[in-house]
Amino acid sequence: MSEKLKIKLSIANRVYPLTIESNQEEGLRKAAKNIEAMIKQFEQSYSVRDKQDVLAMCALQFASQVEQKSIDKENVTVHVEEKLNALDNLLHSYLVS
Repeated sequence: MSEKLKIKLSIANRVYPLTIESNQEEGLRKAAKNIEAMIKQFEQSYSVRDKQDVLAMCALQFASQVEQKSIDKENVTVHVEEKLNALDNLLHSYLVS
């Protein structure tokens, strides 16, 4: 069983105390760092005054990345299945001949 850690993450000028498994720390710290970078990018690119709007834009960006990766993975899986079926049919035709 992993050791529990108490950490504090700062996101959008707020500190969030968390109790986590030790194996989650690196991922959470990287995620917080990525959120902070995206907040900075949105604030520089757009005239957004409200942190709530910036955080909503960040959430949408990250969620769309996850969804796009899922769609891409599904497309790759379908493509691989088609190739494997074609190869299977080709092998089958040689074996039957």
